[in-house]
Amino acid sequence: GLWTRHENPEPLLAELARIEDERQAVDRMRELYAAPILPELIRDRLGQMRDAGVTVAGALSPHRTAEFTDTVVNAGVDLFVIRGNTVSAEHVAEEGRVPLNLKQFIYELDVPVIVGGASTYTAALHLMRTGAAGVLVGFGGGAALTTRTTLGIHAPMASAVADVAAARRDYLDESGGRYVHVIADGGVGRSGDLVKAIACGADAVMLGAALARA
Repeated sequence: GLWTRHENPEPLLAELARIEDERQAVDRMRELYAAPILPELIRDRLGQMRDAGVTVAGALSPHRTAEFTDTVVNAGVDLFVIRGNTVSAEHVAEEGRVPLNLKQFIYELDVPVIVGGASTYTAALHLMRTGAAGVLVGFGGGAALTTRTTLGIHAPMASAVADVAAARRDYLDESGGRYVHVIADGGVGRSGDLVKAIACGADAVMLGAALARA
């Protein structure tokens, strides 16, 4: 986000919070996001988290993974996350850009890799077969999600988590006991949603909107 594009994003975030008109806020956000991602800021932000003594995860979208992997790994992360609205085991890149070979990438990396989003049994099973340590379930998050309104694509989180958990069960047999963590990502706005995700088979839940409201 803005933390890897601007040296001091806090005044910019405060400015966005003061804009009442949604259209103006989106236009201003696009202006701010037009700035290039700076590798040194990725390094510094991850370093700040590492210095705090917490588990550090670096996250990239599939089309940014090849470009910034070395920066993220060299910063000393404990987990590597490849996250997008929808991530497949066979990423298709736009013309002129080398596609990400997810299986090879995970095999060559020394840290656990979490990938997603996925919302179907088949997509999740393919991701598990790449060697991923965890699969994010959902289309990329709740409150800021535009996939449903723009493309008309939506999967109820309870159904999606249950389907991916079923893929994990079958992959556990197929792989001879390799357990892949299922992480619900999106659609969690209340404590009850968190409980339902766990009940449907998730090992963990990504919290965004709930923390933002707090």
